[in-house]
Amino acid sequence: MSVRTFTLLANFVLLVGFAARVSAQDTVVGSPHDLSVSGPGPIHALYEEQVCIFCHAPHNATGQKPLWNRYMPPTHYRIYESSTTDARIDQPSGPSKMCLSCHDGALALGLVSSRPVNEPIVMSHRTIPPGPSDLTNDLSDDHPIGFRYDRPLAARDRQLKNPDLISKELPLGKHSEVHCTTCHDPHNNRLGDFLRITDVRSAICLSCHDMLGWNTGSHARSPARITGRSVDPRERLPYLTVADNACTNCHKIHSADGRERLLRFRREEDNCLNCHNGSVARTNIASEIRKPSAHPVTLSSRRHDPTENPRTMLRHVECADCHNPHAASANLRTRIGGTTIGLEDGTLRFVLGIGRSGRQVERALFEYQVCFKCHADGVTRPRRSDITRQITQTNTRVEFQPTNPSFHPIITPRRNGDVVSLLPPLRVGSMIKCTDCHNSEQAAQNVTVQPTGPHGSIYAPLLIDNYSTNDFTTESPRAYALCYRCHDRQSILNDESFPIHNRHIVRGRAPCSACHDAHGISRTQGNSRNNSSLINFDLSIVRPVSSGTGSRIVFEDLGSRRGQCSLNCHGVVHVGFSYGP
Repeated sequence: MSVRTFTLLANFVLLVGFAARVSAQDTVVGSPHDLSVSGPGPIHALYEEQVCIFCHAPHNATGQKPLWNRYMPPTHYRIYESSTTDARIDQPSGPSKMCLSCHDGALALGLVSSRPVNEPIVMSHRTIPPGPSDLTNDLSDDHPIGFRYDRPLAARDRQLKNPDLISKELPLGKHSEVHCTTCHDPHNNRLGDFLRITDVRSAICLSCHDMLGWNTGSHARSPARITGRSVDPRERLPYLTVADNACTNCHKIHSADGRERLLRFRREEDNCLNCHNGSVARTNIASEIRKPSAHPVTLSSRRHDPTENPRTMLRHVECADCHNPHAASANLRTRIGGTTIGLEDGTLRFVLGIGRSGRQVERALFEYQVCFKCHADGVTRPRRSDITRQITQTNTRVEFQPTNPSFHPIITPRRNGDVVSLLPPLRVGSMIKCTDCHNSEQAAQNVTVQPTGPHGSIYAPLLIDNYSTNDFTTESPRAYALCYRCHDRQSILNDESFPIHNRHIVRGRAPCSACHDAHGISRTQGNSRNNSSLINFDLSIVRPVSSGTGSRIVFEDLGSRRGQCSLNCHGVVHVGFSYGP
């Protein structure tokens, strides 16, 4: 082979290799950033054939790298703010300011530095028209830019990955700033929206965000199709399943209605009920909260904040008060009631709670700790109970304390070994959950396809079954169905636990609530002699009686199934009335 032939062959191989590399590269030509006269979009030049000139020019540019050809006036932007961000967010700079020279909608698209100001490139639209690409000068509804993403930030926010572990495909600025160009490559639209990493299953979001419990949560893994979902009219989701859309089921990267935390809808509950209305999620929670007794998530708007203090927060309830949407998973518990130690289920994973001492628990382990956030020490909790009693207490944490004279075993097992009326598998040492009593009435059927949890019920106050508290109620399995879920009705009527139960609830038609306070009686207000067995009389039924010691209502525990009362009930006067074997 001659030297000339070898040289020609080598040049041919080099040319073929170069051509292959060029064809494999993605280019701005033909993308939405191609604003030339041959550009594919509705925004394009009327005569200009050059493609790069709208951003770059080899001569007469602004002097900024990389040969920048657009003016950047000193626009002041409203920036993103959130109570949950640990970053200091500054005004846009560098590459972000370059992007905003078009995308804030203020500067004419054809106004470039390489041409006289009075001779701009003539465009089909003078500026970016209103829509998804027009971010305006209000960036408070967009993913924050202009902050330093470094190790100290990751240390403060444990749900951010160490920046040293971030993919090199997501470049930060020279001082580790997050810019528009961290997520977007303006010259490469291979993945759509000029993304540098795919957004399938929110891979680009999860490159930086490390949400606790996400990988094993329902929203990351659900194969449910979103076709029946009430859509955001401004931005339909790109993929067919909940898992594939991942973060963007609830969050919008740009132009979010819920500015803080970039929620897709302004009203917090709409972000959940958009799917949990029977259209996508298996169970219909939207119908549950419309029941006569419910957690009224629609009554308050924008009161919930992830950083709120349960003791001082304004009274409200939102889905996120009880559920962490990043970590929540299916409730695998198939039976309501029975022996339990009160552990949370999958729907309550990684939620803030309040412990039995009143201190905050970063991750609630027990169901009652989640309930105590609102139903315990809060200053705005109700000060009156539904039933007017001798002892008034609306702090459930205080009512369930194990040092109380009597209590239902929510925090710890009962000390009383008398379980004669309890139904199996309940026994000495058993514990129950708040949701064994407060739940959807459909949960009483123990059918897993029905919605469970204290979202709503046809029985007030948000009870799993009927509990009549009206005086002169005729005793029946239905009247006190809530009590009979744990207590053997036949044992009660046979007076096995209290010698005159039958006389009171059958012949006297007094409801269970006339004598018993279901939660418990605080040791600071009652004692074991007068308030054992949850005794705390309903003052609308039980009246004081006059005796040698004055007008009073008194119950005294005199030992196993023995006691005496001084009171007036249904017009029958008891003064030192004794019962027992």
